[in-house]
Amino acid sequence: MLYDNLSVNSSGHLAIAGFDACDLAAEFGTPLYVLDEDRVRANCRVYADAMREHFPEGSMPLYASKALCFKGIYPVVADEGLGADVVSGGEIATALAAGFPADRLYFHGTNKTDADIAYGVEQGVGCFVVDNANELEVLGREATERGITQRVLLRVTVGLDPHTLEAINTGRVDSQFGVPIETGQALRFVVQAVGTPGIEVVGFHSHIGSQIFEATSFCDQVDRLLAFACSVRDEMGYVASTFNLGGGFGVRYVESDPQVDIAANIAAIAEHLRAGCADANYPVPRVLMEPGRSIVADAGTTLYTTGGTKHVEGYRDYVTVDGGMTDNPRYALYRSAYTVLNASRAASTADFECTIAGRCCESGDRIAENISIVRPVRGDIIAVLTTGAYNFAMSSNYNRVLRPALVMLHDGEARLAVRRQTVEDLLALEL
Repeated sequence: MLYDNLSVNSSGHLAIAGFDACDLAAEFGTPLYVLDEDRVRANCRVYADAMREHFPEGSMPLYASKALCFKGIYPVVADEGLGADVVSGGEIATALAAGFPADRLYFHGTNKTDADIAYGVEQGVGCFVVDNANELEVLGREATERGITQRVLLRVTVGLDPHTLEAINTGRVDSQFGVPIETGQALRFVVQAVGTPGIEVVGFHSHIGSQIFEATSFCDQVDRLLAFACSVRDEMGYVASTFNLGGGFGVRYVESDPQVDIAANIAAIAEHLRAGCADANYPVPRVLMEPGRSIVADAGTTLYTTGGTKHVEGYRDYVTVDGGMTDNPRYALYRSAYTVLNASRAASTADFECTIAGRCCESGDRIAENISIVRPVRGDIIAVLTTGAYNFAMSSNYNRVLRPALVMLHDGEARLAVRRQTVEDLLALEL
């Protein structure tokens, strides 16, 4: 099995954290998002423990809410000592509704509206990650009018290509995110921010991309961020106390993906940072990281009921399921690879080559192509692994398909955390 929380039980069914996948499908219906809370907690602890051990006091991981945002996730990450990165008023509201402390929220976004900024300030968001000069002006005004000083990180782009997927590469000079160092604009951005009333600049934020499997790219990022920080210090005397290195490490979607030793990579980044700071005579800053995918992705499994198989002579076999791009658009968007199992016949040999097709009226509605599973019959439960990140979060009502339920597994209990959408929900906003 791809992960150690998955097994085959005595009935020959796939078991997720000891729960029979077919029983879960029968009890809660399909499509169904299943989230192993214990695995989420274990992933949180890997980051929290390693960052506490290797980085200066105050360093911590921030859970990237965009990966999976619903009320039930926030008590878990709060309990494990993480902060949270949020990118909209809706994510802020969800976190606060779950009791997450506002002072541990970091508010991102390339185009925060005036209403977004006012809402974040009103709610006591601990830190804004300011993307551009326009946002800075509005935020300074909002903070000054309320008589407060708002802590901020300034987002800069370091001009680094970590050779990840084009759609999730965010570190190059030509990016809609942040202000580039290479053009000289980032230095002017710092000068403006430090001089803006109501603003306290605590450091710099940089993000180079997602699905990065080794420490080397992060070490290169540290080099460029530290060089920039030194130039700011030399130019204007400002010393950053915080470096936010952005997203976490990659996850395994298929067997061929590498396994990542996150703790060892964090130790390597920390050693690299300490050495660089010593050489530059720069005080070692506290470090933040923003893992999302590597916190929740491998904790998630999506269960579907198959409508059976369809053979196209001379071409391929299709397996159709009762979900698809409405609950998992990542294959349609990125051709993302997934591991797919027939949960009803998990003990048998996977020797049926097929394409998993969704229910939408789109030729691109597929979950996987040219993979091997155990040949299913109508009514079998199909499991797609590693769907905890960017599946529920990116779901839609295309074709007026209803959004699935989400179940959390913890302490021997399968708990409904998000109920299945109903037709009444679908029509509730329409006049």
